[in-house]
Amino acid sequence: MSPSGLSTRRQLTPLEPIVRAIENARSLDAVAKPVAKTVRTLLSGGRIKDAVSGTWLGHAVHPMLTDVVIGSFTSATLLDLLGGEELGAASERLIAVGIAAYGPTALTGVNDWADAEPANDAVRRAGLVHATSNALGLALYTASLVTRRRGSRGKGVLLGSVGWSVLGLGAYLGGHLTLNRGIGPDQTVFDPGSSDWLPAADAGQLSPGRPTRVVVGDTPVMLLKDGESVYAIHDRCSHRGCSLSDGELDGREIVCICHGSRFDLRDGSVKRGPATAAQPAFQVRDRDGVIEVRRLSPVSA
Repeated sequence: MSPSGLSTRRQLTPLEPIVRAIENARSLDAVAKPVAKTVRTLLSGGRIKDAVSGTWLGHAVHPMLTDVVIGSFTSATLLDLLGGEELGAASERLIAVGIAAYGPTALTGVNDWADAEPANDAVRRAGLVHATSNALGLALYTASLVTRRRGSRGKGVLLGSVGWSVLGLGAYLGGHLTLNRGIGPDQTVFDPGSSDWLPAADAGQLSPGRPTRVVVGDTPVMLLKDGESVYAIHDRCSHRGCSLSDGELDGREIVCICHGSRFDLRDGSVKRGPATAAQPAFQVRDRDGVIEVRRLSPVSA
């Protein structure tokens, strides 16, 4: 207790102890690490990687697809509980839609997770339980559909209800991974850089063709001197936050060392995924031997 008599410990939310226990369960690593490595190997580079990552869409595909699976299964269970036997056929069709949508949803999700887990033990473990819960929910809804079509609606409803409860844990962990662990959002969104001219480096500090990381204000910026030109883009990769200045230069593109995303040095645009969001880019000027930068264009509110 504090001197005032009030507890200084934060009250936990109902599911927070469960999440903490999952994230601290080192035993899960024995399964999660090889699974994630296999996924990265199978989906390394190319059009399939870009497709499942959402490069073509401009943001991750997985969250959008989860709405189809969860929405279909939840709607089926609500019809079971509120609609009666006359809506049994509609429930079956909704379950079938959820089952059909599960495959691409799981593929896009495990792809996002596999790219993030090496840097964060909590993400690795929570992601494995998230996927396992969803797979168990799928199995229960599949059994529910089979049972219904064999004429045992009551048992099918029960299996679906249990499946919905299991999916609830999976959905909660999915929200936790996205909103609390930052898996999926643009890693530069809260730090796009200043729209004012700020000093970045001495001109003599830059070596031609060699990416250089500097901090401008609070923003990490990658500078590259190319002949008489100097390019500047946000140094934190929008995909998973790796430093772009550690990457490889290929013409006027920088290739992220972590997952191979390519960005145009001139405007930060994505040239190849798995990144989905462009890098904030900066205007550059030389004022008496001091390189100054400002954000290329204001970010819309």
